Amino acid sequence: MTRVPAHLRERALGMLQGGMRTADMARAINCYVRTVRRKKQRYRETRWTADSPRSGRPCVTTPAQDRYIRTSHLRGRNRMATTTARVTPGTHNPSISAQTVRNRLREAGLRACRPVVRQVLTKHHW
Repeated sequence: MTRVPAHLRERALGMLQGGMRTADMARAINCYVRTVRRKKQRYRETRWTADSPRSGRPCVTTPAQDRYIRTSHLRGRNRMATTTARVTPGTHNPSISAQTVRNRLREAGLRACRPVVRQVLTKHHW
């Protein structure tokens, strides 16, 4: 399950303080009842609604690099991910992988193109 956005967490706590049932409130914000109960208990204990930082591998690219990858792909639709990875300037990381480029394009709702290798058709083939 994905994280509950901040505005929905605040809304949920407001509903709970207003006397709404946990199950009804979970249905209203489209999450599990157990999630609502945990958020409610955590708020009671800490008076804090924000998500705690998660462990995990940090992103290799910055948001500016992500924008550059997206715009360069939109300018040259037939560009391969390997080419984009080679020309993307790195501030923190000197080089990024082609898989990182594919992941960023997928997050932006785009797809990397791979040119199709085919036999060249002559007039005789036509």
